Amino acid sequence: MSLPRLTALLTGLGLSSLSLAATSTRYPLTVENCGMPLTFAQAPSKAVTIGQAGTEMLYALGLGDKLVGTSLWFNTVLPAYKAQDAKVERLANNEPSFESVIGKRPDLVAVQLEWMVGPQGAVGTREQFHELKIPTYILPSDCEGKDNLVGADGTRLEAFRIDSLYKSIHQLAAIFDAQDRGQQLVTQLQGRLEKAVGQVKGKHVNEVSALFWFSSADLDIDPYVAGRKGIPDFMLNSLGMRNVVESTEEWPTVGWETLAKANPTMIVIARMDRRRFPADDYQKKLQFLKSDPVTRNMEAVKNDRILILDADAMQAGTRLFDGIEALADSVDRFKLAQ
Repeated sequence: MSLPRLTALLTGLGLSSLSLAATSTRYPLTVENCGMPLTFAQAPSKAVTIGQAGTEMLYALGLGDKLVGTSLWFNTVLPAYKAQDAKVERLANNEPSFESVIGKRPDLVAVQLEWMVGPQGAVGTREQFHELKIPTYILPSDCEGKDNLVGADGTRLEAFRIDSLYKSIHQLAAIFDAQDRGQQLVTQLQGRLEKAVGQVKGKHVNEVSALFWFSSADLDIDPYVAGRKGIPDFMLNSLGMRNVVESTEEWPTVGWETLAKANPTMIVIARMDRRRFPADDYQKKLQFLKSDPVTRNMEAVKNDRILILDADAMQAGTRLFDGIEALADSVDRFKLAQ
């Protein structure tokens, strides 16, 4: 690769050194992250994660031994990482306290969602951490092309791009001096995406529409569903399908009457181990869909075209690829291509 092309690649990844040109990172390394430069004199020896996506990303990179604390889990850890995860302290199933995070004296805090660590951070602001010389790395998927101060979970100004997920992997790999593993993981994930897209190619799925139901603060009120331009929307568009929700909020609340009128071909519901809301239990979601006088008459419900996905497969982590593979499989499973 020529030096100009390599420089362009590094710039696109927010890396200011030629770290990807060598087998080892050249420190000091500066990474541009969500509008803030982060400089590392050496690879972090202790990290804390706030968010399952970042945790499993580090596990997939073989960096689990660098983790001293995790938090914000939606699903049980993947079986492949169970042994490693058992060695790492879980600070909280949901958001941890600021004190519990800094108490681990980490060299890095990797954050899945900006509303956890950001201007209005539920855990703390970036400035609070940086005052203590603790760098915070926010997964680019949750800040690039997105305004997290508008809407409960932020609003997409631009459609989610899969490159932002790959960027997270490349940047974390560079920070921890594991570039080769980062490239291997990205190549593997790119292959899975390409295979899923190829699986439905030529099957005329352009008439297929879907609704993603994440959860609800209460089963009797409007549900949190996937908006336009977010991660589930990317998954559908990649396969040639359509999201029936038009809001650009990440997870807007929309009334069931409106959703029933949109009449999606299938409904995708989140399965999670988190129990913040009653509808976190996917069995309660199923019971509601099949008993409520509005939802039970939806074509997707009457024909049992309900796909159950792990909640983290609807977010910008490695499980996203499990989600898109399940969506591709549903074309034959639900006979959607007829």
